[in-house]
Amino acid sequence: MSVRTDGPGRRTLLTGAVSLTASLTAACLAGCSTVGATGADPSPAPSPEPAPDTPKAAYERLMAGNGRWVANALRHPDRDPTRRQLLATSQQPYGAVLSCIDSRVAPELVFDTGLGDLFVMRSGGVAVDPVITGSVEYGPMVSGTPLIVVLGHQRCGAVAAAYKALREDRPLPGNLRAIMDALRPAYEEAVRDGRADPAETMAKAQVKLTADALRGNRDLAPLVGKGAVAVVSAYYSLDTGAVEILNGAPA
Repeated sequence: MSVRTDGPGRRTLLTGAVSLTASLTAACLAGCSTVGATGADPSPAPSPEPAPDTPKAAYERLMAGNGRWVANALRHPDRDPTRRQLLATSQQPYGAVLSCIDSRVAPELVFDTGLGDLFVMRSGGVAVDPVITGSVEYGPMVSGTPLIVVLGHQRCGAVAAAYKALREDRPLPGNLRAIMDALRPAYEEAVRDGRADPAETMAKAQVKLTADALRGNRDLAPLVGKGAVAVVSAYYSLDTGAVEILNGAPA
């Protein structure tokens, strides 16, 4: 009695098995060759770039990072365990940034930097006192940091509160009064200016006044004079993420 076979023959099955094995092998070579037994990718992280050692190079590095922030093309450099270990015993930040305490203005994000890149000081409205000034001085005077950036920002709540308190002659409560007093020269400049948005004018005035004071102070002025340090005043847009340079950009 003859037996009828409706399925594929033995040769067809063998051919299909060989083809499937080849396909799986090619796929593994293409996509799995770098994965070890633990499933982790052992490829090394890129080496960190050397820290800029001139004001111009440091300024260009920061502004390139802000460009990436604006364009949503972040590199997130210097943010891994290897970098953490490299910095465990020493650091050499290339920039010192004095900014407001505002939660929306984090210098490390705004300039797309990482561990060991920046000294960061923050105070309400970029108000300064001897402790803040000394903290800013630390980088250039102790670590050779070539760039200082004083960074104000759009719609600053501290500046707006100080402006209102000074205009109405109603001091802010507690130690907030110290911030208000520190911002008084910027308030007076905004009043003289007479623009439509006096709080924004006051915020920019505070940044420029602070940068001017740092450039001319007894300890930093010699470094600025010989071109070892630049002090830049800048203003951050909450709307666009862009940093506008007001003055002091190194040539």
